[in-house]
Amino acid sequence: MQIKTLILGAGAAGMMCAAHAGAGTLIVDHAKAPGEKIRISGGGRCNFTNMYASPENFLSGNPHFCKSALSRYTQWDFIDLVSRHGIAYHEKTLGQLFCDETSKDIVQMLLTELHAAGAEIWLKTSVGTVCQKNGKFEVQLEKDGTEVTVFADNLVLATGGKSIPKMGATGLAYDIAKQFGLAVTDTRAGLVPFTFTDGRFGPLSGVALPVRVKSDTATFEEALLFTHRGLSGPSVLQISSYWREGQDVSFDLYPQGDLYETLRAKRSEDGRKNLSTILAQLLPAKLIEHLAKDLGISGNIADQSDAKLRALDAALRNWRLTPSGTEGYRTAEVTLGGIDTDGLSSKTMEAKSTPGLYAIGEAVDVTGWLGGFNFQWAWSSGFAAGTAIAAKP
Repeated sequence: MQIKTLILGAGAAGMMCAAHAGAGTLIVDHAKAPGEKIRISGGGRCNFTNMYASPENFLSGNPHFCKSALSRYTQWDFIDLVSRHGIAYHEKTLGQLFCDETSKDIVQMLLTELHAAGAEIWLKTSVGTVCQKNGKFEVQLEKDGTEVTVFADNLVLATGGKSIPKMGATGLAYDIAKQFGLAVTDTRAGLVPFTFTDGRFGPLSGVALPVRVKSDTATFEEALLFTHRGLSGPSVLQISSYWREGQDVSFDLYPQGDLYETLRAKRSEDGRKNLSTILAQLLPAKLIEHLAKDLGISGNIADQSDAKLRALDAALRNWRLTPSGTEGYRTAEVTLGGIDTDGLSSKTMEAKSTPGLYAIGEAVDVTGWLGGFNFQWAWSSGFAAGTAIAAKP
């Protein structure tokens, strides 16, 4: 079978690429349905982009690499596409855009676009050997029990990273990239909950509150959620991408104001009340109960000196924890690291050493924050590769 372009992976980036790569495009995936990560994302409503997406919202060995693709296909371009397909959407928080109805609308939109562009899609198709002969990529595929050899001028790696293996995620893109001499950086789970092996937060499971969380290199102000196994919630998922094993993380449990002055005012107004009762009006009662022994929370607030209130303020606004680890790829929303950007063109996503070979989406060492940024990278990088391929004779 002779074609112009073979795209491995019918996820967000692969389908976006297929919609722009022109005629003679085949996109394949081992799954029963395309865009499975799109389908399950955002609680089934797909946080498909972020109104404030910019290069600063991405992690990469080369922070400049993503700039070209993001500037040439922006969040506003994708929002326009969504609007043209009549898909209703809303902003949830912090610029995060979600479908009003279902994430399946985004999958159907991409299928409509790629079919209109003349692309063909094969599902339940596995990839065997991949090699290059006489300037063409020779790929062995198996579809419905039949082996098919495909010869393609262009090969696009869009199979994602290692996150959520139960959905079939593998390191296929990395293996093929290495085969063609591309470097692959160390990978690890990103946007992932923290774990604590001693189970210390089990009794607090389900408790949530707004926090400001800091690592050595980043700060986020979003919700914290306690779980049976440790810590989760948007703030933790965000900071996890910047965390390395052995490092501690600082939580400001009262980011919304001046805790010290608030407690001094309470001391004047409600001096006879127990300190823990006052704190439980400001923070979740279960959390105060959990912290009481370590922080010496006892007695009436009237009996607390300014020095004691200052010490309490310092402890609650710089609560330092050292996670045992993370939940790993099992629940990670993304994979940090991937195909080294040094080997790729930032304008086209084409491998510098192997013309016709492209890498896009999560397979590449570009990882976004939580909140629609990783989908935007999929759209932008898929568009960059697709339009570059379409421009080829």
